[in-house]
Amino acid sequence: MKTNVILAAALLTSVAAFSLVQGADATASDPNLLNQLTGVAPPLPVALPGSGPSPTISTLPNIFNVRDYGAKGDHTTKDTAAFQQALDACTSFGVIHGAGVVLVPKGNYLLGSVVLGPNTTIRFEPDAYITESPDSADYPIIKARFEGEMVDCHRSLFYASHADHIGIIGPGNILAASALCYPSNRNPRSPCIFEPVDCFDVLVESFSVQYDEPAQGQKSDIGFIHPNFCTKFTARNLYLRSLLENGDGLDLDSCADVVIEGCDISTGSDAIALKSGRGLEAARMGRPTTDVTIRNCKLHSAIFAALALGSETSGGIRNVDIHDCTLFGMENAILIKSRQGRGGFIENISGEDLVIESSPTFLCLNLVSAGDPATEPVPGPLYDWTLVRNLSFENVQVKNVQTLIGASGGQAAPPLISPDAPVNGFTLTNLTGTCQHGIYLDNVLNAHFSKILVKGFSGNLLNLTNVTGTGLENPVAASTSLNTPVK
Repeated sequence: MKTNVILAAALLTSVAAFSLVQGADATASDPNLLNQLTGVAPPLPVALPGSGPSPTISTLPNIFNVRDYGAKGDHTTKDTAAFQQALDACTSFGVIHGAGVVLVPKGNYLLGSVVLGPNTTIRFEPDAYITESPDSADYPIIKARFEGEMVDCHRSLFYASHADHIGIIGPGNILAASALCYPSNRNPRSPCIFEPVDCFDVLVESFSVQYDEPAQGQKSDIGFIHPNFCTKFTARNLYLRSLLENGDGLDLDSCADVVIEGCDISTGSDAIALKSGRGLEAARMGRPTTDVTIRNCKLHSAIFAALALGSETSGGIRNVDIHDCTLFGMENAILIKSRQGRGGFIENISGEDLVIESSPTFLCLNLVSAGDPATEPVPGPLYDWTLVRNLSFENVQVKNVQTLIGASGGQAAPPLISPDAPVNGFTLTNLTGTCQHGIYLDNVLNAHFSKILVKGFSGNLLNLTNVTGTGLENPVAASTSLNTPVK
């Protein structure tokens, strides 16, 4: 009988550990949690009064409630130490028993930087708010990648290094402290919201982030979520809002096997940016951002691009698929950018079933002069240019776009694609909608254009220099309101 009791206890512990949230499969086993994770989180209020203790205190061995470790959730007391104790206990549990959950009940928790260990998921309950501490002393200085190079940075609000099987899931809300933003905290860099480094299997899902009352014209110079050198990174159903210049939503930096889906991101800078380091330091590492899927997202930038590839490309960017998304960018909907001295590559980039709304361009390429030079550029002349290959866009609807494709310096300016490193492989198929100007493109090999059915443009649809391929005959010689398409 005693043996049976021991076996039953062991089985219950194993089942509890197996049922933890680490992805969609685990979520499906918990109907209550599945209900919480459906839908996109609503906008945040500017402030939330503190609340009393949560009525629910878990007794499950794999649940670590921050209230049990002294967190007040009163919007006044700093709960950093209590959160860290809960996270450390969860990590210790995971050494023997497997994954655990740090539970954040209803309340408003004032928090500085904390560190996640392996096999740890932070779960925000409904009406759980994190208010980022405005004190820079609450974020220790570490070495981290900023603008493509390893420099002194304030550690992020939630940080992890070499910690596998981790996550932050909602519903829940984070208020980022605008007091930490540029210019006061650029050197060292301001803290991100979440920065996992060299981690495997990372999930961020169904929570909201926005700044607390940012001053008009204020700058950020940091991204909300900035995974570095991570493999198997998933972002799902996030609601991210930043009006601050250079305040990116998601910065993917030398990451592999990435899925971004169902996210609603509106920022003052790039909504999503794909990067891989800047200069010879990153080229030596050879860590590309690769195998990225972006689907069913709304991406908006109030200043720059909805989706940016580069300008930090020295480790390479490869195999990116974006589909079933709506994009708006104040400068460009999609921007592919680099400069001489970056090196690296951008290849196998595809977009399908996209809606582009009220942007100066659907797609812009600047491979000559985008971004700041590296401290130690990739040496030329053979390797200093970024090699761009195999770009493909199909089934794209443009609405009130000024220029369909902008990738030419024009007669009075240097080209935006160097003749020494032309783009090799560029396919456009089935583009519809309205634009004011057509395609401007220099120095491309193996271009293939078909079914470009846009209307409303003036002048020539195709404005090409040193471009080879098929479907490049210009059907329009004069300005009209309804133009003959390329078929």
